[in-house]
Amino acid sequence: MNNVQGPAERVIASVERVIVGKHAEVRTALVALLCEGHILIEDVPGVGKTMLAKALSQSIGCEFRRIQFTPDLLPSDVTGLSIFNQKTTEFEFRPGPIMAQVVLADEINRATPKTQSALLECMEERQATIDGITYPMPSPFLVIATQNPIEYEGTFALPEAQLDRFMLRLRLGYPKPMEELVILDEQKRRHPLADVTQVLGLEELRSMQSAIKEVYVDQAVAEYIVRLVHATREHPDVYLGASPRGSLNLYRAGQAFAALAGRDYVIPDDVKQLAVAVLSHRLIVKSQASLREVDPEQIVREILASVPVAAAAEVISETPQTRIG
Repeated sequence: MNNVQGPAERVIASVERVIVGKHAEVRTALVALLCEGHILIEDVPGVGKTMLAKALSQSIGCEFRRIQFTPDLLPSDVTGLSIFNQKTTEFEFRPGPIMAQVVLADEINRATPKTQSALLECMEERQATIDGITYPMPSPFLVIATQNPIEYEGTFALPEAQLDRFMLRLRLGYPKPMEELVILDEQKRRHPLADVTQVLGLEELRSMQSAIKEVYVDQAVAEYIVRLVHATREHPDVYLGASPRGSLNLYRAGQAFAALAGRDYVIPDDVKQLAVAVLSHRLIVKSQASLREVDPEQIVREILASVPVAAAAEVISETPQTRIG
C-alpha cells in the first residue's frame, strides 16, 4: 500500500506544520478525505479547527470556500440561486459557496434548521437541486463543519439526519504546554499556514480514494463491525443508536486506516481506533441518562470493552486470498 501510505504521509507532514501535536487527529481527518466522507470538528474556540481545514485544502491543492453560519443565513446563501438576466431574458444560476471541493461550514450550529437542511442533499448525494435543476458537486468534495459545544445561546442543535451525514467527529483539545510554546515560536513573525504548499495532486488523490476500496476486509471483521453498531441500538442508555450508514462508514474508515498503516487488510484494532470518532456523534442518549451526565463516547468505549472480537484476529492473521499492490 505504498501508493497510499507515502503520499498520505506527505499530506500529514504538511498539515502538521500548522497543527502542532495533533498527529492522531490529523491522521483521522485524512481517513475521512480518503473515504470521501465529511468531518465534524467539535471543540472550544481557538484550538485550530479552521486552520486544520485550510491546511488540509492547501496541501491537496483543492478549491477552498468558507461559509460563516449565522442565524440570518438563508439556504440560497449556501447553495446558490437563479437570477434573471434582463439582457438575455433568461435565468442564470449563480453557484453558492457549497460548490467547492473543500467547504468549511464554520459554526454550523448557529444557522437555523432550514439553512442546515440545505446541506443534506449536498453531503449525501453530492448534488444540489435549485429551482428543479440538479447541479453536481465538484470532485473531490469534502465538508468540514465546526461547532462550539459550550455556546448554547443563539445556537441550534444539529438534527440527527445532519449528524448522520458526517463520517466522523473530531475533537482537537488544548495543546500541551511544550506544544503551545512551539506554536508561539512558529508564529512570531508570520503564520505557518502561509508556507503550506500543495504536496498532492488531485489525480493522485482520486487514485488513493479508489485504492482504499480494494483493501481486504475479512468477513469476521465485518461481522465485528455489525455487532458493535447493533450494540449501540440495544444499550439501555441510548434512545437512538447508530444507523447502517454508521456501519458502512466504520467499514470504509477501517480500510483507509489500514492503508495509511501500509497494510492491504483491516484488523480489529483498526476498527477499535476509529469506533469512537465514527459512532459516538450518531448516538442520541436518553434524557434520564443525560441527567446522569452519560456521554456517547463513554457508551462507545463501554461497547468496545464488552463486545468480543471473536475469531476475527485469528482469521485475518492468515494470508487473505485477495491482495492489492
